[in-house]
Amino acid sequence: MPPSFTYTLCFILFSAFLSTGNGDFCEEITEGITFKRFLKMSHLHFYFHDILSGKNATAVRIAGPPNSTAYGFGSTVMIDDPLTEGPELTSKLVGRAQGLYAIASQHDISLLLVMNLVFLDGKYNRSSISILGRNPVFDDVREMPIVGGSGVFRSAHGYALAHTISFDYNTGDATVEYNVYVTHG
Repeated sequence: MPPSFTYTLCFILFSAFLSTGNGDFCEEITEGITFKRFLKMSHLHFYFHDILSGKNATAVRIAGPPNSTAYGFGSTVMIDDPLTEGPELTSKLVGRAQGLYAIASQHDISLLLVMNLVFLDGKYNRSSISILGRNPVFDDVREMPIVGGSGVFRSAHGYALAHTISFDYNTGDATVEYNVYVTHG
């Protein structure tokens, strides 16, 4: 090997070890700090009320193909739905489901669901769980992934199981039972 090549290689390697990382996108810090995280698994059970009818609708169609029904491919609905302790809309309010869903299949009623479950009561007050996934609404039980959260549910992951309790074909109103299994710090 020519001496200039050896010198250049040594210079590059030596410089890499002395680099301070200024201007780097990512810096690895190795100061021997140990974080001990104890993860908890929580099971939440509540009812979701999607109300498209009446003057107090909590779900509103915001986009979709012209002259189509609310259930046509591409239809998109924004939601701010109540979450209650029991299946009756009049039972105790524990949170709100805020986000949107869209008919994402041309062959069945499968939704793309982008939703935050925002809790308003008890030890989970002001905490939220984020769900992003496919919801084939006519399946008996649907599983959707939890992709994050905030507050008590920071860095959450897990899954939500949804089961429709009632659905009115004339109005589109639905009550859905949710069992959420979430791991969090």
